[in-house]
Amino acid sequence: MFEFTDDCKTGIMQIDEEHKYLFELLNKAYLLATTECHSDNYQRLKDILTELDGYAQWHFSHEEKYMLEIRDPELILQRQQHAFFREKILEFDMANIGDIENQRQMLADLVNFLAKWLYRHILSSDIMIGKLPPLEEWMLKENPCEFTEEYLTGITLVDNEHKELFRIIDKANQQLKSYNTATSYDKILDILDELKTYTIYHFGDEEEYMESIRYDGLAAQKRAHEAFIEKLENIDRDEIERNPQEYLQKLLEFLIGWLINHILSTDKKIPNL
Repeated sequence: MFEFTDDCKTGIMQIDEEHKYLFELLNKAYLLATTECHSDNYQRLKDILTELDGYAQWHFSHEEKYMLEIRDPELILQRQQHAFFREKILEFDMANIGDIENQRQMLADLVNFLAKWLYRHILSSDIMIGKLPPLEEWMLKENPCEFTEEYLTGITLVDNEHKELFRIIDKANQQLKSYNTATSYDKILDILDELKTYTIYHFGDEEEYMESIRYDGLAAQKRAHEAFIEKLENIDRDEIERNPQEYLQKLLEFLIGWLINHILSTDKKIPNL
């Protein structure tokens, strides 16, 4: 069974309650997929898919309305991710599951997609709802990429590596501020590759430390780390080609915002032993 854990909570009651129900639908599919049964599940599978699509549409509309009200800078990206989810659900072709084996395969595929998408979407995107200041307010800060004392965890290794992550993001931010069409594009992409490499390195060190002290929050941390790395791995280079400054600005806002929120709400809970 898949658990809706505390690390998945956004702190927004309605959104969290709706996320819990999406997990209930995931577990309904999981139970159907793992129950030893040789009967025809065509109708039950069809009902799950219908409810998933309907409930997701209802939930996404609430989430997007809330983000619009608070002028959340991630709204456009969220709309794209929501549309992708609904498209994937509609791709499950009921016409090809006349026999039980095909039904079981579709259920397995559905559970795999739902579990991966829900955890990653919530932990990389939804968790940031309301955490990022509206764009114009964010950019008024003198240097949003500066590492300050409030981010210290007290764990020397972790703090030093966090400083390096801030330094790399700030390097990309400085390139963006003085954007030059001829040279900045390639430089920023190189910096983002550097950030991805160092992030993977840092998360490995952090997880190794948590494992060494038998920290009970390790599993939740791993899920959050995987979601962030996936974000870095799925940078839309075609979109950068079309709107380099706009896309990169939004990306950097997300990266620094996610890092700040993750440190303050999650990493600072790691014991210093």
